[in-house]
Amino acid sequence: MARLAQTAGLTDVQQEILSTVRDFVDKEIIPVATELEHRDEYPQAIVDGLKELGLFGLMIPEEYGGLGESLLTYALCVEEIARGWMSVSGIINTHFIVAYMLKQHGTQEQKDHFLPRMAAGDVRGAFSMSEPGLGSDVSAITSKAVRDGDEYVLNGQKMWLTNGGTSSLVAVLVRSDEGHPEGTAPHRSMTTFLVEKEPGFGEVRPGLTIPGKIDKMGYKGVDTTELIMDDLRIPADRVLGGTTGRGFYQMMDGVEVGRVNVAARGCGVAQRAFELGVRYAQQRHTFGKPIAQHQAIQFKLAEMATKVEAAHAMMVNAARKKDSGERNDLEAGMAKYLASEYCKEVVEDAFRIHGGYGFSKEYEIERLYREAPMLLIGEGTAEIQKMIIGRRLLEEYRFQG
Repeated sequence: MARLAQTAGLTDVQQEILSTVRDFVDKEIIPVATELEHRDEYPQAIVDGLKELGLFGLMIPEEYGGLGESLLTYALCVEEIARGWMSVSGIINTHFIVAYMLKQHGTQEQKDHFLPRMAAGDVRGAFSMSEPGLGSDVSAITSKAVRDGDEYVLNGQKMWLTNGGTSSLVAVLVRSDEGHPEGTAPHRSMTTFLVEKEPGFGEVRPGLTIPGKIDKMGYKGVDTTELIMDDLRIPADRVLGGTTGRGFYQMMDGVEVGRVNVAARGCGVAQRAFELGVRYAQQRHTFGKPIAQHQAIQFKLAEMATKVEAAHAMMVNAARKKDSGERNDLEAGMAKYLASEYCKEVVEDAFRIHGGYGFSKEYEIERLYREAPMLLIGEGTAEIQKMIIGRRLLEEYRFQG
């Protein structure tokens, strides 16, 4: 076990789960990740392996067939998986957020219907807030749901769905003005709908189209898509929680744990970049000795390791705070912001250590260099995190004049 990014106070069960996941990553993910990524190929065999390990049900309560584990256990597993290939952690994350939202906010019927199949990995989740024109401004959502008897009719276009094609259940946030008078704050007139669909592309159910994969710089393998609703009819019992107008709060709760996940991904990618950098520095010789013996490289390694350690500590703190039942938006925002920024810096330093070879697709660091930027924008940009952190600090440190 490596010296960096250790977590004190884990139970025997947590240590066993993490050891199993790390072993899976080393044997089943790292050897094939770069080849699959260059082909932009969905890692079906890896996903099947994770399904067998029970990771799709890691945080789903035992009564629904899951493992009933904590957010901390989940985040540490994500850290390990992202160390192998960040795209695989994305496949799990969107599923996990939908399962978490169902567990926290779903009706009993919704939990009974979806959670056992989600725990088994037979139903896989995706969620959708963003739209082509709104970016980080969730309150500007224009997709709309209108009540029609026992159903709602949904229209609009959504953007940036991770697992959009491979998922069979999508939690979609739209505007629903039913029961909300003119002038109601935008975030009070949003509803989350649980949309079931067939996996695949094209028209996956009447009124619902997944056009195809968006071609991306990195974060390949996992499918990222649009979602187009054209008079899509959804039964009223598929409103998450059974009540309209609660969607914004439900999604923000999901994104809060998602930010811990992105922090964990940043930690995992940074760890892998450090591993690659420190190994290469001991193999590559210049001026008659390994470059690791040059002080300039040792300084880089020292900075990289310190950043890996600091990001891991903040991520663990944010997860533990949520597990304790306390509000953790400040800690989650800080962890996501720091881990994603440090990840980018550690990856770049490892890239520099590799010199010209870092630019070659033969070396793993080339893939990490393209993957790291996604963490700067996923689950809210660095600027959004700083807004959240700043507002929360002003709440905590209000001047009593």
